Amino acid sequence: MCGFVGYINLKENINQNKTLIEKMNNTLSKRGPDEEGYYINNNIALGHKRLIVIDPKNGKQPMIESFSYGDYVICYNGQIYNTKELRNTLKENNFILNGHSDTEILLKSYIFYGNNVVNHLNGIFAFAIWNSKNQELFLARDHLGVKPLFYTLKNNTLIFGSEIKAIFEYPGVEKILDSQGISELLGIGPAHTSGFTAFKNIYEIKPAHFGIFNNLGLHISRYWKLETKKHTDNFEKTCENLKYLLQDSITSQLVSDVPLCTFLSGGLDSSIITKFASDYCKKEGLPTLDTYSVDYVDNDKNFVKSDFQPNSDNYYIELMTNRLNTNHHNIVIDTPELAAYLEDAMIARDTPGMADIDSSLLLFCKNVKKEKTVALTRRMCR
Repeated sequence: MCGFVGYINLKENINQNKTLIEKMNNTLSKRGPDEEGYYINNNIALGHKRLIVIDPKNGKQPMIESFSYGDYVICYNGQIYNTKELRNTLKENNFILNGHSDTEILLKSYIFYGNNVVNHLNGIFAFAIWNSKNQELFLARDHLGVKPLFYTLKNNTLIFGSEIKAIFEYPGVEKILDSQGISELLGIGPAHTSGFTAFKNIYEIKPAHFGIFNNLGLHISRYWKLETKKHTDNFEKTCENLKYLLQDSITSQLVSDVPLCTFLSGGLDSSIITKFASDYCKKEGLPTLDTYSVDYVDNDKNFVKSDFQPNSDNYYIELMTNRLNTNHHNIVIDTPELAAYLEDAMIARDTPGMADIDSSLLLFCKNVKKEKTVALTRRMCR
């Protein structure tokens, strides 16, 4: 999933050597276990931890592009689904592309479109781009806030990162619980008011927002808002549109240079994802799709039928795997393991969340990672 950190102060030299940015970056090692990279000058330091998915050679970060008497430097976490369309636009405008990573496409699209780049992106993303010519940092987060981006301001310094724990490594940033954040944690957790966290003075770039940091400070703007419109299509047209949107959304996420799979619980969401993913693999001549499900010790013995759930998940999982002929794997977790990973799951989230649901997801993903790097699922993985 990757992760990045950074700090910037345009009023004074804050280059405190590489040790600080390395310390901040190392808190994100589990987000990006494959590579790390750094960019440092007198006023800004950036660090990146990479999980290699696309273009191992040409997708290294921070990525630097020199253009029009300035350097543009990007740190990025996410995936851009309309990379092909953006690539064609860049080529038509005489941009030279060195690889096929979406990182390069995103950086050069920013050079071409400027701050308006966010209105041309289809994907999940959080990124920071340093423009040395304008002495300006651009931060942005995807439309629905799938990818995280936190920040704080201290003594004219903007400190930011993919996780809160990275920000706390910066000297003088204190771990102080916020009364509103605690109230929300207890009342509506793990949900919270957009833009705020459980910690005082630690904020997040809101979904569908971008921020510009320059000599005037930090200014944040909204670039997109979901709108409701009257539905006028008939039943047949509605089904046709829904099928197209699902197929386009799912298959656009199947771009990877490393092994991928889907999570299959037997529910409607995961079954739809698996169906379109399996069809895509067959159409493109790719290896048989691998699917993974999670189960618990003695769950088959303790399952009780009800009107709400007349069959166990395994019944529906078997229906789907037999119909689609996927290469299925069942990961079984025991209760003591769930309890043992409660703290690890909370640390991964940075705040208390959904207890054993979080620890089971963490254990499940840990086991899947032994064989696959990318998984499609209805759950939002930050």
